[in-house]
Amino acid sequence: MKNRFLILFIASLFFISCSAEKREGIDFEKWGAYWYQGEAEINAFDLKQYRYGEEREGEAVLIFVTEDLSKKKQVKLDNPQDAGRDAVKVLKLNMTKSFTTGIYPYNMMLSVFSPVYLASSALKLTASSQEWCGQSFTQLNLNGSSYKGRLYSYFEAEGDESFTISAIAEDHLWNVIRLDPKQLPLGEVDLIPGLLEQRFSHILPAAQKALLRVKQLDGRLDELEVDYVDYNRTLRIHYEREFPYQIVAFEEVRYLDDGAEEVTRGERKSVRQIDYWNKNKSEDLRLRKELQLNR
Repeated sequence: MKNRFLILFIASLFFISCSAEKREGIDFEKWGAYWYQGEAEINAFDLKQYRYGEEREGEAVLIFVTEDLSKKKQVKLDNPQDAGRDAVKVLKLNMTKSFTTGIYPYNMMLSVFSPVYLASSALKLTASSQEWCGQSFTQLNLNGSSYKGRLYSYFEAEGDESFTISAIAEDHLWNVIRLDPKQLPLGEVDLIPGLLEQRFSHILPAAQKALLRVKQLDGRLDELEVDYVDYNRTLRIHYEREFPYQIVAFEEVRYLDDGAEEVTRGERKSVRQIDYWNKNKSEDLRLRKELQLNR
């Protein structure tokens, strides 16, 4: 299995050598030795999620894995070896958040598909939220230099909405860190705020100005700070300075009109590389215990 992933990695390098859009400054041989082993990296976090004016106990999981996406259809390819130039190698983030508000639970999921070799923003993003009041789903597809978006929601004010946005997706920044933090766009940047955050604010996705800074926290960790100018939100991501740039904590701050702050925090409690899609038997439940997963 690992040999097959190595062959696909070498083929991908051959393809991008002819591309004028390839990313610069990344040691792809080193990067591929970590990411093309036929496994995903699972990170489990203790979550303190602010919702309805209170801090809620919960759990977040960040899963990073590489796969082949169809450039035309923007879906995962079943047979990438037969797709030719339609195949795009992406780093995918699946982020889940689970927490309870009073009697009823929230289950949220974000997926971000960022090109590994092409100097491009995320090709596709999706987000869903389920709770006892109803459910919603958002999808952004990169089309040229802008995103075509669609929001389906049970709220009347949101309804079913279509929109176009020309900006970088905030959610893409998580993957950029894992590619190489030096690729982060710093300074004043037009961003689309996080799609899961949108489920709390109910402000339709739009470009918002933000200031992006990276600062050193200690001898091991750096912090990316995303500070919005008018959107009343700050995101901070703590990550290891050395490859493979693992994310160890995050903080989301919402500033209310009365000056109060709602602070959501995630602290990593475990990490493991594993081919989780092959671990679906009852005997594999022990792996959840090893990852300290409670939900």
